[in-house]
Amino acid sequence: MMMRLIQLLMTGAATVSLMSCETPGLARALPVSPNSQHLYSQGDSAQMPMQQLPERTMLVATSGPAIRAASYLLLDARTGQHLAGRSFETVRGVASTQKLVTALVVMDAGNLDKMVQVQPSDVAVEPTRLGVKPGEMYSRRELLYAFLVKSANDVANVLARDNAGSISAFAAKMNAKVRSLGCTSSNFKNPHGLTVGGQYSTARDMARVAMAAYRNDVIRDVVRRKHHSFRRADGHVVTLTNTNELLGKMPECNGMKTGYTVASGRCLISSAASGGREVILVQLGTKTKYIWDDARIMMGWGLQRLRSSGGVAMGGWLGN
Repeated sequence: MMMRLIQLLMTGAATVSLMSCETPGLARALPVSPNSQHLYSQGDSAQMPMQQLPERTMLVATSGPAIRAASYLLLDARTGQHLAGRSFETVRGVASTQKLVTALVVMDAGNLDKMVQVQPSDVAVEPTRLGVKPGEMYSRRELLYAFLVKSANDVANVLARDNAGSISAFAAKMNAKVRSLGCTSSNFKNPHGLTVGGQYSTARDMARVAMAAYRNDVIRDVVRRKHHSFRRADGHVVTLTNTNELLGKMPECNGMKTGYTVASGRCLISSAASGGREVILVQLGTKTKYIWDDARIMMGWGLQRLRSSGGVAMGGWLGN
């Protein structure tokens, strides 16, 4: 039986397999309680316990369908358990997906109806802008909705300056926020994700961010919208279209955030729900021609796996 397990693991033919932690070569040394064993994913350099399993056993993650992202992580949105992933501890730029961190920091400050005045320094940014003008006044709530739907970099600057007084001070808040979520391989330097030296994260860390955003009712309400009506200071109403095209390609998709820079490639954090199951997928470093179909295929597979397994995931754990 043990030889058969080894053969399945080496060929990738196994789906959910149990193996003894005492068997040489099947798993590298893991930090384990002396009284129990825990669930981990293969290749995960930041091992974390998920739940106690029967004595001397652990689970092996399945690989899932093939997708083209340089690094990715698919997880159960309710529990944080891993369903599939590749190179999810690799440090890289994450582009505008880090705007979810910005939104979380803004939400922590609260008082969303407070009015904010746009300053000249806020609008000196490219390339995606809403076109707010110095002197105009908007509520934090209005700015947050436009910011996440349109992915507007000028609005990112307004929100950051309003929150912390400067971009650098806001970046410090971003880093404190992700550390509080358990992120250990991230460093943010601006609120919008435009490329700058020393700014990076991982698919695993961004999955932690996504879990927190998914549990925030206001952020969830914003990112699920295909369109949003934004009233400019002069009274003119414009319809903003969500940058997340998956909202129109996959009925089960219920939001999250896009990102793109030349250095980072195409990035997408997406979520989907069906039949009482929910998944989150982080894709980093892929291309536009792949990203939407890959997300649809991978999340559809994840939802089906959770349904067929009774909601028991097959991998590591992000924690609460």
